[in-house]
Amino acid sequence: MVNLADFTPEELENYLAGLGEPKFRAKQIFSWIHKGVCSFDEMTNLSKSLREKLSESASVCGAKILEKYPSKLDETVKYLIELDDGNIIESVLMSYKHGFTVCASTEVGCPMGCRFCASTLGGLVRRLSPGEILSQITLIGADSGEKISNIVLMGIGEPLDNYGNVLKFIHLVNHPDGVNIGQRHISLSTCGLADKIDALAEENLGITLCVSLHGADDKKRSEIMPVNRTYNIERLMKSCRAYVKKTGRRMIFEYSLIGGVNDTDEDIDNLVKLTHGLICHINLIPVNPIKERDFKSSRRVREFCEKLERRGVSATVRRELGRDISASCGQLRRSKLKGCDSE
Repeated sequence: MVNLADFTPEELENYLAGLGEPKFRAKQIFSWIHKGVCSFDEMTNLSKSLREKLSESASVCGAKILEKYPSKLDETVKYLIELDDGNIIESVLMSYKHGFTVCASTEVGCPMGCRFCASTLGGLVRRLSPGEILSQITLIGADSGEKISNIVLMGIGEPLDNYGNVLKFIHLVNHPDGVNIGQRHISLSTCGLADKIDALAEENLGITLCVSLHGADDKKRSEIMPVNRTYNIERLMKSCRAYVKKTGRRMIFEYSLIGGVNDTDEDIDNLVKLTHGLICHINLIPVNPIKERDFKSSRRVREFCEKLERRGVSATVRRELGRDISASCGQLRRSKLKGCDSE
């Protein structure tokens, strides 16, 4: 069955023309989809006959909200979203001073094997379509009643491993007849697929690129992130510098601080050297312990940040949200798949 959320207005026009319907219906349907409508019956400005015809061959969004878990600590809400094929992904609604942000998934599972992340424990199941990524934004917006002003592609999956679909999603969610979220309000996080960073630099997008670093030398980073064995730090930083030069956009480096692993003064020295002369910011993240790994949070988070700043490196500690609802990537989905309660 065709998922109409995957379509641009022009593609919808062609689809409708194939059904013998006028092209102007495309804009109406596109608008309904981007409002988070879950069935053709809700599209009240379409004729009953057209709604019945569409329901025989197409779906509206390809997903539905399965469960949601509001945090008791803050305004964060974790959503479990079920796709039409029964697979489950996670999305998170987060409240900031500048508005509401959705953290969206781009794949079911993840193939990258980063040791601190629960998303990757079961490997990759499949990649999400553009409409399945979009539906996380529209469903949560409709359910919460809040206007979504920002998107972070930092949920389950590696966005650049799903390059074409993620790129199309960005254009869909940015469309003036749809959700219309500006590209400067979209952040994309990658584990460091250097070749795809090079390709992304040529797309002329206004998004913010975030690179998961988590290790400032090849030995440590390779132990934490297997991708470093393919694209080592030298290769990755070459792509990052080229990206900043090409786009003029500041690079964000994410760095999960793991106690006794990557939180030493030597790590600070290496980070200072790596980022010298580069327009960038380091986002320090206290690692979230997961049962399947033995990583523990660092006790030096604030000290680590202050030492970087004293040496001229822009750095902050990321605000922790939804800790009581397993808001980190993959934790809640994994518990659901195991048939047990989240901890």
